[in-house]
Amino acid sequence: MDSMTFRQFVRPRRRRAAVAAALVVTGAGTLCGVGFSPAAGASARPEIRLHDGYVGIPVAGGTAEVRTDSLAVGLSAADGGELTLSAPAAEPLGRPGTVEVGRNSASWTLPERGLTVTAAAEQGRLRVTVHGAKDGSTLSWPVTGTDPAASQVQLPRGEGLGVPVADQWWNSASTGLAGHTYDLTADLTMPLWGYTLGSHGVSYLVPQPIGTSLGFASDGRRLHGTGVHTFSERAATTDYSVTFALTDPSPVAPALDYRRWLTDHGQLVTLTSKIAANPEVGKLLGAFHAYTWGAARTAQGVARMQALGLSRMWLGYDADGQPMDAQAVAAAKRAGYLVGPYDSFANGQDPRTSDAPTSSWPSPVYPDYCVRNQDGTVKAGFHDRGCYLGSRAFEQSAAGRRYLADRTAQMTANGATSYFLDVDAAGELYDDYSSAHPMNQSQDQADRLARMRRLSGPDRLVLGSESAGSWASPVLAFSHGSSTPVADGLWPLERDKAVWGGYAPAGAPGTFFKPVTLPPDLTKAMFDPAYRIPLYETALHDSQVNLDRWELSYGKLPALQTDRALLAMLYNTPLNLVLDGPALTAQGRQLAELQRYFAPLHQAAGTQPMTGFRWLTPDHQVQRTTFGSGVLQVTANFGSTAYGSLPPGCVDAKLGGKQPQRLCPSTLPAR
Repeated sequence: MDSMTFRQFVRPRRRRAAVAAALVVTGAGTLCGVGFSPAAGASARPEIRLHDGYVGIPVAGGTAEVRTDSLAVGLSAADGGELTLSAPAAEPLGRPGTVEVGRNSASWTLPERGLTVTAAAEQGRLRVTVHGAKDGSTLSWPVTGTDPAASQVQLPRGEGLGVPVADQWWNSASTGLAGHTYDLTADLTMPLWGYTLGSHGVSYLVPQPIGTSLGFASDGRRLHGTGVHTFSERAATTDYSVTFALTDPSPVAPALDYRRWLTDHGQLVTLTSKIAANPEVGKLLGAFHAYTWGAARTAQGVARMQALGLSRMWLGYDADGQPMDAQAVAAAKRAGYLVGPYDSFANGQDPRTSDAPTSSWPSPVYPDYCVRNQDGTVKAGFHDRGCYLGSRAFEQSAAGRRYLADRTAQMTANGATSYFLDVDAAGELYDDYSSAHPMNQSQDQADRLARMRRLSGPDRLVLGSESAGSWASPVLAFSHGSSTPVADGLWPLERDKAVWGGYAPAGAPGTFFKPVTLPPDLTKAMFDPAYRIPLYETALHDSQVNLDRWELSYGKLPALQTDRALLAMLYNTPLNLVLDGPALTAQGRQLAELQRYFAPLHQAAGTQPMTGFRWLTPDHQVQRTTFGSGVLQVTANFGSTAYGSLPPGCVDAKLGGKQPQRLCPSTLPAR
């Protein structure tokens, strides 16, 4: 059923009596804060109604209409608007069975497809759950963005993208979204997406996203997004739930909807509570992060940072056999810095030929703990070296053999109080078909959460991980990579050592230090401020500290430094740096000025939610954010002309009732 059909259906329906019984359901909740339209006159006792092949369910802001034969979803808004939230499923579903209306929901079967559907009002949202009885079958639904009023799609690729649905560049398969499919756990930082529909918005949330992907197609030169779910007994994905929430047209509305869902389900753990459990977490507030090399790993290097005016830092070091020693760690602690090693529990190699200390494990971890593919072969590890190690294998041996605990003790013997655990919080989860330690992706996720929770428990380590999916936020203090909306072209560029640099020289590897100019398409896809939106910060700013990826340090992309500095200040997120002795000499003064500006802003607002985001100009070049209740307001001008008194390439930050403080990154001294 397309949008016109829905409109033709809705108008006469309002002139005739509804058919079937009305039953009491849960009251529609009010959606408060940025991004949401509260229910207009929502009844405390809304009714589910059946009529002409539709189930009508009151939700916040209107009534959702679910067609029982195709799962098309429309909405009659309280303000008179009529919206298409989903076109029919991409494949025919067959004739529906009898609809049964319960206390809070309506259920029916689609016998030809082996599906059972339940639709209900839940905290002001429409929630549709589809149970699949045919193992391995798929469902392509919801089909979104088909309403003619759709103007923008919101996608949590990294921090977040807001893409005009009719933009020619983004409709391209070679550079944009069309033709691309995103796994909701492996490729997106949060299990959601959204659309702006005229004066409204709609948020789509998949609470249990394993087994689900989101694919984009250009239809009539407009971007449509379709969820695809695979039903599997082994994967524990026989139930597929999607919630639909009517929002206001704010580009960050889907993230605020998700934040409210996390809060309602007890899954939003604040930085304030993490600091209460471990005061060391508080040292993240106001700190820039830096991976250190050479002289920057020494006590003398720490002293140079202090002398430059870097008041707060998180210092990490690679697993290259030359960690920061106890004297350097002690100096960092005296400076009020955090220090943490890089480690990974995911890769195993033969200890006789291993190319990284983190890949060497006591027997029999390698090869006994290797993840096995369905055909029995070993799942190759990083860059096809060794294998990926199964989290279930470690958990099964945890009580008797303390491989992970012993590794952590070894890595922090120098006194380090922080830890960067690669991969564990990233969304790529694994199925393990080993007969000794089988697991599905849900079990892998649960096991990773369990071991990260042990690392980050009260008075333990200040834990961070790579490109953390939102599901890991309760056990993390920081994430390196969640801010970066990685586009496909980045990986082949990074593999080109002539352009990107390799792992030589040992003290300053080119992959970290060699400056790179991104191609125009990659720059647009990843860093153009006109398309960047703070979805992740709207949902999780006061839960964890988020940064760009380690290999995309502030110094790696010189041409983008001004925009990246403005984005960091606008989003109240730290810069991620790479430092050695020469870098401290060449860039230290500039970095200290940036950190001096950032530190008081982050110390004041780092534990506050992001409460507002908006564009101040039609071209999106001037943007404003707010944090807490009047705690911080930041205005950034990414454009080439002044906005009032704010020059291009500058940012104004206003703390509480104080006068705005200005930063123009390009004018800072280099040395």
